[in-house]
Amino acid sequence: MYAVFFSAFLFGFVFCFSPGPVLAETLRRGLTHGFKPALLVQVGSLLGDAVWAVIGLTSLSLLLAHESVQGPLTLVCALYLVWLSVQSFKDAWTLPQAEALHSSDSRNALISGAAISLTNPKNIVFWGALGSALSGIVGATPSAQQTGVFFVGVMSACVLCCFITAALVDWLKRASSPAWHRVSHAVCAVLLLVLAGLALKGL
Repeated sequence: MYAVFFSAFLFGFVFCFSPGPVLAETLRRGLTHGFKPALLVQVGSLLGDAVWAVIGLTSLSLLLAHESVQGPLTLVCALYLVWLSVQSFKDAWTLPQAEALHSSDSRNALISGAAISLTNPKNIVFWGALGSALSGIVGATPSAQQTGVFFVGVMSACVLCCFITAALVDWLKRASSPAWHRVSHAVCAVLLLVLAGLALKGL
């Protein structure tokens, strides 16, 4: 059972620290307001990841892998990434002021993270693959207990990554110059636009 947990923990780390739209949005919001909004983007993404994890470890992943479902989901994801890219370009052009964080800002950061995670069709593939990986680890059809331990392992890594990523972004905000902030926002904008293009290419 320890092998199942630590394998899942490793998978969770690899997934969370891989470059992508969630990391870009975390950086964009964290450079403006610091630790809290960066963490909320990560937590929002974690909520979406939990949904995909449940789906990937059950037969629902087969349904969502169907083209009639993936197509519209991919389109929504691409459009949302383009919108986020535009926001990043605006931030690069005119640096947002680090004003007091309002409750609406916190809510928007949380929703943004969740929306990116839930509309990303690549999560279907990743979490579906984890279900297959679990079968390979245990060498048979996993039991409910093994599936539960695997889920806890992945989510434990994701929770830890939320705090590590937010803390790193907050440190970058404090340690870097406004010029570096502009470059970071521009890089995030380009990355989000490229990811949107790659998503549309898969349609």
